[in-house]
Amino acid sequence: MGVCSARPARGSVDDSSIPTGAFRKRGIPSAPKEGSARAAAVHDDNLAASSTTPLVFNPPTTPLRERGSEHGADQGSDSETDSIGNEEKSQKVRGSICALINRSQFIIENPGRLRDVYEVDDSKVIGEGAYGAVRKGRHRQTEQIRAVKTISKDNWKKLDRFKQEIDFMKMLDHPNIIKLFETFEDEATIELVMELCSGGELFERVLEAGRFTEAQAATVMQQILRAVFYMHERGVCHRDIKPENFLFLTKDPIENAILKIIDFGLSSKIDKPDTALKTKAGTPYYVAPEVLKGSYTRAVDVWSCGVIMYTLLCGYPPFWGKTDADVLVKVRRGNFTFEPRHWHHISQDAKELISGMLSFNPNSRISAEDALMHMWIKDTAPRAPASVGLDVKFVDNLRSFLDQNRLKKVALNVIASQLQEDKLQKLREAFVAFDTNGDGKLTHEELLAGLKQVGVDSLPSGTLKAVDSDNSGVIDYTEFIAAGLDRSLYLQEAVCYSAFRVFDIDGDGQITTEELNTILNKEDEHALAPTLLTRRHAIAEVIREVDADGDGKVSFKEFMAMMARQ
Repeated sequence: MGVCSARPARGSVDDSSIPTGAFRKRGIPSAPKEGSARAAAVHDDNLAASSTTPLVFNPPTTPLRERGSEHGADQGSDSETDSIGNEEKSQKVRGSICALINRSQFIIENPGRLRDVYEVDDSKVIGEGAYGAVRKGRHRQTEQIRAVKTISKDNWKKLDRFKQEIDFMKMLDHPNIIKLFETFEDEATIELVMELCSGGELFERVLEAGRFTEAQAATVMQQILRAVFYMHERGVCHRDIKPENFLFLTKDPIENAILKIIDFGLSSKIDKPDTALKTKAGTPYYVAPEVLKGSYTRAVDVWSCGVIMYTLLCGYPPFWGKTDADVLVKVRRGNFTFEPRHWHHISQDAKELISGMLSFNPNSRISAEDALMHMWIKDTAPRAPASVGLDVKFVDNLRSFLDQNRLKKVALNVIASQLQEDKLQKLREAFVAFDTNGDGKLTHEELLAGLKQVGVDSLPSGTLKAVDSDNSGVIDYTEFIAAGLDRSLYLQEAVCYSAFRVFDIDGDGQITTEELNTILNKEDEHALAPTLLTRRHAIAEVIREVDADGDGKVSFKEFMAMMARQ
């Protein structure tokens, strides 16, 4: 497997009873035999198909919004005439356009056939499971290579779960979470277009290595905990953290490889840290004891992280048995040991962190945030270099971004969300280095402290507000990338065309006022302005800034000219 999982997480179940007989173990390291760090691995290809108990899926406690799905007709139209004539109000509205950008708005929902847009390699399935298959796809115009994940509409139960997974992927924006670029839906299928991860599963690396060095394990755990901490801050409990659900972006050595979490099939929305979940969901080796009791919180994700860390360092899991029933009995008890012959060389700090994550009492279990800040992670994982590799060009790009017109700022956010990670190495490393508390967001203080590393002691007034395109009060990953993009990256015609087609909804080669209004107002059409005509008036002015021939539309030629302007 070198790409996003096309199945519900292997060996995982979302059921009111977790039927142990349904598990055919797949690749789980067994207890160590004499003279061996672990025993041979075995397989589970399709848990759901083997289960005799109907799967009961748990919907999020708070339904996720689909783009434009929760808003009806515009309100307040009785004041439209006054609004149009109020220049002060109109200027305020125009200025707020870029404060409405949300990455989920730019994940295109295409009706029709994916194969009209992508050339799909049917000769090789690079991922397969109960939800369908994953293949490589090449965009016919831009030639970008993506991963294409397909699900049939035949099974509506799975389809609902699949759509929920899409909603989670749209709302999450983090360097260690897989990118979703666009979706296609026709009469028979729904297809996801995602970034291609070619470095293989974390699970496969565990099997190959037997066990990791502490430095390697710390590098991996740091990335996993960053993703989990970020998800928890965004109100998402994953519920199926395990090595099979992490892919490496490339085949680089562990110390340099980027890890991505790929599967949100069992995830649930949570309103607050102590939100109680009831559905028994997870995988026997990694599931927390309280899940088996039927009442738990997001702390279950930290337990799973503890199991992964234990396994990375010794080559076998802390709770093992010959059958799934044996495993679950040991999980319920929660007892584990650091066998001296396999753990004598492992530091006490590492053992302390594992013990904190595998605390049987979830109320005393360490949080993802505290685990990320633990001395073993901070002292053992590779440190950020004294200089993050940014130069004066980054500062110039940031200042240039502040001066751009509104449509170009939006376009740069679209481009930033669609570029492959291999094009963004320095910016990604800088974002991670600036994010000192590891929550996946930058405060004004973190941004300023980070920029001091490249000789910038102060920022222009309004920098945070200008870069914070979704008006959240912090700078998200894609927002940071957008503000720091170099012209050499975004002035490529294929890159700009990918952004242009996000706005060109009907595909006629022109961006209209109506199309831009639709895109910018997907998330909350009432936040942009109090009335429909005021919003349209503001967006029409954005169009006029770019519309060189005065036809009221933006062609791709005009779009490219806008992008090329300093």
